Amino acid sequence: MEDKTKRGLTVQERSIDEKYGVNSDKGMIYDMDGIGHKVGIRWYFPKDKYGFEKVLEHATEMEQRYRKIREETCPDY
Repeated sequence: MEDKTKRGLTVQERSIDEKYGVNSDKGMIYDMDGIGHKVGIRWYFPKDKYGFEKVLEHATEMEQRYRKIREETCPDY
C-alpha cells in the first residue's frame, strides 16, 4: 500500500512499521519549525497474512485521517 500524498518523498529507511507490524519505507518531512518527522511512505503487506479487505481497511482508515486533517486546516478545500 502506498501513500500517494507522500509521492516524491525520498526513502530514507526501511523498517518494521510499529502500527501494522509489516515492512515499510519511511521518509522525512519537516514542519514549519524545521523539525523532521519520519513518516510512512509504503507498507508491504504479505499476501499470505493479509487479504485485500484488510489492506483496504487500513487504506480507508488513512484516507479518513487525512480527510479530517484537511477539513480542519483547509475548510474551503
